[in-house]
Amino acid sequence: MADGGNGSMAYDERAGRASRARRAADVLRQRIVDGEYSRNLGRGERGTLPDERVLGRSLGASRNVVREALNLLRDEGLLTRRRGIGTQVTARKCGHGLDRLVGLAEELTPYGTVTNEVREARVVPHAPPAITERLGLAEGCEAVYIERLRFLDGSPLSLDSTWLAPDIGRPLLDHCLTGRDLFALIEETSGSRLGSAEVTVHAVTAEPDTARLLDVADGAALFTIDRLTRLPGGRPVDVESLRVRADRFALCTVLPRARPQRAGE
Repeated sequence: MADGGNGSMAYDERAGRASRARRAADVLRQRIVDGEYSRNLGRGERGTLPDERVLGRSLGASRNVVREALNLLRDEGLLTRRRGIGTQVTARKCGHGLDRLVGLAEELTPYGTVTNEVREARVVPHAPPAITERLGLAEGCEAVYIERLRFLDGSPLSLDSTWLAPDIGRPLLDHCLTGRDLFALIEETSGSRLGSAEVTVHAVTAEPDTARLLDVADGAALFTIDRLTRLPGGRPVDVESLRVRADRFALCTVLPRARPQRAGE
């Protein structure tokens, strides 16, 4: 019985420290995403975190808890830890707002140079029924498919698959797609501003082919951003699925507090 009791106490101690480390990692992750350790640095320079004692004082945590928190963030790919160098941010996370309709390249420009490797750009004579349905096209209708691997400062960031209504997509095929945002090209070639988009974000893991293209480990965490974009009148013209490296990307927005509904309203 004594052994069982001691084992239970040891487990509670470990669980308590694990919880404290997780909470400390949450705070540090927010600081990293906000750029606290990377401000005023040039491109390619990496921010360095304070030592464990300083971090412990700011977090109100012991060195053991701080060390576990840093190891969690290292395992997420946010940090590297090397003797004699310290703990460094691997790369600044890119923020993408969810409060306005902008292309990914438009949003990433402040973070570095965006380029695209065009893997496919073609007219598909008979688009999949799920795509024609989302685009409001007749079943068996053609659609334009564009697949691009997106790089930020030469490092892969996302794999973007896009289906477009034929009258919207065909003109894009006459343009260079390596350095332009599709949203800007659609507006330029169609002469119409885009109106709105329905966006869903999923957490997924990288299957082998995507992992190879994005230069991450098999099973690494990714965001998948599914987006259906419409013209101002509501017509759907663009169906996208973006697979984005979660270690280099954060989704951000500012949400106002909704007024509570009163009974009877």
